[in-house]
Amino acid sequence: MTKLDAKIPEGSLAEKWTKYRSSVSLVNPANKRNLEVVIVGSGLAGASAAASLAELGYKVKVFCFQDSPRRAHSIAAQGGINAAKNYQNDGDSTFRLFYDTIKGGDYRAREANVHRLAEVSSNIIDQCVAQGVPFAREYGGLLSNRSFGGTQVQRTFYAAGQTGQQLLLGAYSALQRQVGMGNVELFTRHEMLDVVVVDGKARGIIARDLVSGELERHFGHAVLLCTGGYGNVFYLSTNAMGSNVTAAWKAHKKGAYFANPCYTQIHPTCIPVSGDHQSKLTLMSESLRNDGRIWVPKKKDDPRKANEIPEDERDYYLERRYPAFGNLVPRDIASRAAKERCDAGYGVGTSKMAVYLDFAAAIIRYGKAEANKRNIHHASDEEIQLMGKEVVKEKYGNLFDMYKQITGEDPYELPMRIYPAVHYTMGGLWVDYNLMTTVPGLYALGEANFSDHGANRLGASALMQGLADGYFVIPYTIGAYLASEIRTPALSTDSEVFVNAEKAVKEQIDKLMNIRGTKSVDYFHKKLGLIMWDQCGMARNEAGLKMAIADIQALRKEFWSDVRIPGEANNLNPELEKAGRVADFLELGELMCKDALDRQESCGGHFREEYQTEDGEALRDDEKFAYVAAWEFKGESQFELHKEELKFENIKIAQRSYK
Repeated sequence: MTKLDAKIPEGSLAEKWTKYRSSVSLVNPANKRNLEVVIVGSGLAGASAAASLAELGYKVKVFCFQDSPRRAHSIAAQGGINAAKNYQNDGDSTFRLFYDTIKGGDYRAREANVHRLAEVSSNIIDQCVAQGVPFAREYGGLLSNRSFGGTQVQRTFYAAGQTGQQLLLGAYSALQRQVGMGNVELFTRHEMLDVVVVDGKARGIIARDLVSGELERHFGHAVLLCTGGYGNVFYLSTNAMGSNVTAAWKAHKKGAYFANPCYTQIHPTCIPVSGDHQSKLTLMSESLRNDGRIWVPKKKDDPRKANEIPEDERDYYLERRYPAFGNLVPRDIASRAAKERCDAGYGVGTSKMAVYLDFAAAIIRYGKAEANKRNIHHASDEEIQLMGKEVVKEKYGNLFDMYKQITGEDPYELPMRIYPAVHYTMGGLWVDYNLMTTVPGLYALGEANFSDHGANRLGASALMQGLADGYFVIPYTIGAYLASEIRTPALSTDSEVFVNAEKAVKEQIDKLMNIRGTKSVDYFHKKLGLIMWDQCGMARNEAGLKMAIADIQALRKEFWSDVRIPGEANNLNPELEKAGRVADFLELGELMCKDALDRQESCGGHFREEYQTEDGEALRDDEKFAYVAAWEFKGESQFELHKEELKFENIKIAQRSYK
């Protein structure tokens, strides 16, 4: 085991990033034209990085498996993006955003990276407004803010319930401008299947054209992985069905350490599972917890409909247990509280695995405020309801429409039914302060890295991190590496190392195609997902994790002997795409369980049942586990642990409390 060097700059926390930017090595504009950068993934992190680096003068290639960068999963983000602008004059600051993020992550994130994220957050909003992103505005024209979990200020900027889509369109426009100018070469419907490493440095990728099936070799002086998270290891998640871990996992097998894989975020506000037919779950934005109140009946197995249960027979359990934050506690706490109520027999709906999210009080409150605005005195209950619904529709209309379309119930009239679901993964490739992995020249941005969220991500911070990494961090930090690469000529893709890398990828594809078994890819993915959810989901314990590791190893063996992939390799073949991704999930799932087993504490999204307080809260062990767990791949089922010690010099580490 080695101790990892995060390359954190010297100096006080508030000055580290400013001093770093002023002293980091730069690349001459003429030299930038000779340096090639490969970017895999075209979501917020990838598109913003590509646009920024191309504008600086680098030659950029961008790869995405979708038919357009606009289909990247960033588009699905709903509720908003955080920034410490203090528009509300409610006490927000860079330090408070930094503190909330560290605390929200249960003191398992690196101080320097989180403070940098808080520092650049305000720049992101200015950048996006300049691009024309239509953020919501107050009546006077100022940008509007709302609250998200784990904070007591309003710092979340939003565009109704489609913030990710609007931000992605802004980044996509910037990217397409560079494509149009010839500075970016865009490869759609291409999937990265390996990293090419030459003399210990990342020098390119092997990609598969998903339409023709042909393998391609691409050189780059540096490679950036902006490929999102691995939540689909659970099969059912809020991620797009195409979201996968393959790019990060291939990098892991080429020497990039994988950090904190057991930190999975379970989002408390999702539409519950309705049956075995489902292939994904739908998120209802955390922004709904601004105005919606979460409750269950006080009586077990109450058969009555929600609007038949009087107020004094309802348990607003988050408001009861966490009065200081109420319905806006962090996601991990809200999720576990919902599970606890349902497990205790207070769940609602046909499955009894759901709780209510109720907007009745908000509709009345907004209706009365609107009546005052319109100078309507003695408004009837009906008028108040009507005006209140109009306000709610303006704030959350597309989310309410989506809920009604999926469930057939009108959330303006009946409370939504929600239950936690897998959403975001805080773990990812280990990166240093420069966002470089343990493979020189190989970077990971956005959700693909582990760096900013610790053991639990605060709501509205994913979009913030993706754009911070792409627009404001990597353009500086990549120069520190590329400044020493200006004498490195472009390596021919006909060289032996590229040819051998392509050959290894082809052999893997042929191996999959030649199994000719009896069971579909989805059969194995569903079985893996069930093992992961049951044993490494919202709660974990030693016996369950050990059983999961053995079950996953057996399932992987069965996969490689009995999976059936129809069609051909040298053609369009979605089942082959899925098979490669599930093969990687089967390996990742085992590492996630090993990491969860090794971390003998509870923190954030990692809840070990053996380590909890008397009232069921997560119980950390800061003496033994205040470190980043970075795993090195050593062969099948073999991983070596390396530790990055976490030092808290600017905030006092304490038991998390939202009461």
